[in-house]
Amino acid sequence: MATIIYPSPIFGPVHSRRLGISLGINLLPADGKVCSFDCIYCECGFNEDHRPSMPLPTREQVARRLEEKLRQMASDGQRPDVLTFAGNGEPTCHPHFAEIIDDTIRLRNQYCPDAKVSVLSNSTMIHRPEVHEALMRVDNNILKLDTVDPIYINKVDHPAGTYDVGSIIERMKTFNGHIIIQTIFMCGECNGESVDNTGDEYVTPWVEVVKAIRPQQVMVYTIDRETPTRGLQKASRERLDAIRDRVIAAGIPCTASY
Repeated sequence: MATIIYPSPIFGPVHSRRLGISLGINLLPADGKVCSFDCIYCECGFNEDHRPSMPLPTREQVARRLEEKLRQMASDGQRPDVLTFAGNGEPTCHPHFAEIIDDTIRLRNQYCPDAKVSVLSNSTMIHRPEVHEALMRVDNNILKLDTVDPIYINKVDHPAGTYDVGSIIERMKTFNGHIIIQTIFMCGECNGESVDNTGDEYVTPWVEVVKAIRPQQVMVYTIDRETPTRGLQKASRERLDAIRDRVIAAGIPCTASY
């Protein structure tokens, strides 16, 4: 099965369905995955199949490579819409995540002041004060919440260690609206069990939690690339649109990506 392992620490720019022209910042090794989740739908594959041998990029390496790329893009007449922390796993796992955010904001202001700084995170590190504070400083604090059902999360996201979705939800509320919730909806099976989270039994409690968190925006999407687990299927456009419309009806901006 095909998987994508991104260069590190800078990759792209690439076209993002949700963010536009995105210059990627990968705080994980260039030869493998480091993540506190092991999602069955991850385009980077399973953690155990991509154990890295290289170290994490240093803060200094990230800043130097980012400045080089932004300078090159400026000389070529290119301007990214967004600088996106993503890549081969969970960016907030990096021990110098907060300092790297500060470096990135400084370089953004110097080379492409109209670009947004975005972080794609699975939310597992938002209990760390320095991570929380850093996410408050970025433009797009995009946090994953695939469902509010613990059984489903354990079956699909495979969190490492203890994961309490109730605690994650309470911590999401502490961003006071400076949060974009990102949720994947899909159909199909894994190991003979359904992974369809598009039905009312999943969507209704999720919508209620979203309303309680009061995010600035919600992004719902579905599978776009090949997954490491066979049997997964895209959610239909009609179902995604129906979920999007329920969020909008609750007074929260929402987009759907197919």
